[in-house]
Amino acid sequence: MMIDLKKIIKADFRRNMRYIFSFMPDKMYLQLHYFLILGKFINFKNPKTYTEKLQWLKVNNRRPEYSKLVDKLAVREHIAEVWGEEHLFQLLGVWDSFDAIDFDSLPEQFVLKCNHDSGSTKVIKSKSALTQDDFDELKAHFTKRLDREYFYAGREYPYKGLPRHIMAEAFMVDESAPEKAIEDYKFFCFNGEPKIMFVATERNIDVKFDFFDMDFNHLDIVNIHPQSGKEIPKPEKFEEMKEIAAKLSQGMPQVRIDLYELNGKLYFGEYTFFHGGGFCVWEPMEWEKKLGDWIDLT
Repeated sequence: MMIDLKKIIKADFRRNMRYIFSFMPDKMYLQLHYFLILGKFINFKNPKTYTEKLQWLKVNNRRPEYSKLVDKLAVREHIAEVWGEEHLFQLLGVWDSFDAIDFDSLPEQFVLKCNHDSGSTKVIKSKSALTQDDFDELKAHFTKRLDREYFYAGREYPYKGLPRHIMAEAFMVDESAPEKAIEDYKFFCFNGEPKIMFVATERNIDVKFDFFDMDFNHLDIVNIHPQSGKEIPKPEKFEEMKEIAAKLSQGMPQVRIDLYELNGKLYFGEYTFFHGGGFCVWEPMEWEKKLGDWIDLT
């Protein structure tokens, strides 16, 4: 098998550029990052596409309240107030370091994550089965995550300077399919109007994204992950999902609202202001322009 050293070096460079170029002004850094991934430069003066406009918003729409919305701890107060505490996963504990976690107080199954970043989640399905090596790996993972200023990866300004904690939430199971990873429903909203969404499936195997319009018609979009190739059933509470996505996104030029439907009830996932960091490819390409048209920068 041929090893593409050029591709490996380029990927490694992109992973580390947050540290190499941390001194660089945001707009200059975004131009470099955007070019390395998408092979073109951002038109900040007259952005047209979805990914261009996301970069423009990073620089020009720095509303301080967004920081509370991306903080997985702080946002709980907001959701409880505007939607209801019953739509939040149960919070089991919050700690400032891995060594401070009181594992004895936690149930057999739970979820660990950081509040200040994305992608740090670890699902613990059997606490009693954890070995010392498992604990060492978890400690290394969360210590590294707590040390990391997530803002520098893609200059997503709402994350800048967030307080950093480890939090534990209840492990949730779909009683109709307890062995299956729970599916989440992600709505792209523009000034309070959901336009398209995707369903993320097979998270415990190989993630798939299937996009739909607001009548739940399947869309021929490939973005970040491939389509599942399977029929995705329409969520029972799809209409209610659209209503709450609209409510939670009022007054925002664009945002992705992530929701879960479990055992006949809806739960809040998270706010995502920059899908894929604003660096992901949309296929077919006309969707880049279509989503960009939906973002009103005036």
